[in-house]
Amino acid sequence: MTTTAELPKVLRFTDPGLREQLQALPASAALIGIGTDGTAIAVDIDHAPHILVCTGTGGGSTTILRTLTAQFLHQGAHALVLDGALLSHLWAKELPTVTHRGSVAGIHDALVGLAAELKRRVDLDGDLDDTPRMVAVLDRADATLRHLTRYWETFRQEDDPKKSPAITALEDVLHAGREARIHVLYNGRVTGGLAPTTREQFATVILARVSAGTWQQLAPIAGPAPKSSAHPGRAHVVQDGTASPAQVLLMTDAEAADWLTATAAGKI
Repeated sequence: MTTTAELPKVLRFTDPGLREQLQALPASAALIGIGTDGTAIAVDIDHAPHILVCTGTGGGSTTILRTLTAQFLHQGAHALVLDGALLSHLWAKELPTVTHRGSVAGIHDALVGLAAELKRRVDLDGDLDDTPRMVAVLDRADATLRHLTRYWETFRQEDDPKKSPAITALEDVLHAGREARIHVLYNGRVTGGLAPTTREQFATVILARVSAGTWQQLAPIAGPAPKSSAHPGRAHVVQDGTASPAQVLLMTDAEAADWLTATAAGKI
């Protein structure tokens, strides 16, 4: 039986052969990390369209989002980065295929616009060959959704829906995004006003340093919560009801930005 002690001590973007390993993945896949048997643990968003990341303090959720987002951008996707903390994803702000929003008003408008893009793509009835894949990245998502609820209440009229249209838009994308090649990378516990059934839309869940209660909330069919590790980059990846320990790929802001700038310039 394998144990977490057999995981790599660290997995960095600069490791020999790592970039070649990323290049070998299908355009719809991204490397999450390496498991106890030394094999890659990846996610293919053609089959598991949305990804949930939830970690305790110091668990590296922002780094995981950055690493996954950078890989999809490298493969030709566009990204809508909703950065409620304003500072977590500045690495992506100047990239040509990224729309970065940080204010509550900006995030609200971006999600409403994403719902319109979802409808446009669905109306294409599968003719998406010339339409780039889109990833919507929500860091500190639960807090952001609570801010969106309060923002909507400041100007909601009597005949308007009670729920924020931005939150409704996100729910629509979670339920219909696969068909439209729009994918959500969500950092949080799926609270803040989302319907409880939206948790079921995340076929890949990455958990690190979470409580037993959070584990049971987000990965109930994977069994009891395993022992957490304080080692940087340690996580459990839950796919198909199975939790696999992993050493996740670590990519710095500068590495992500430089890699994607070189990609855009045709140097990679």
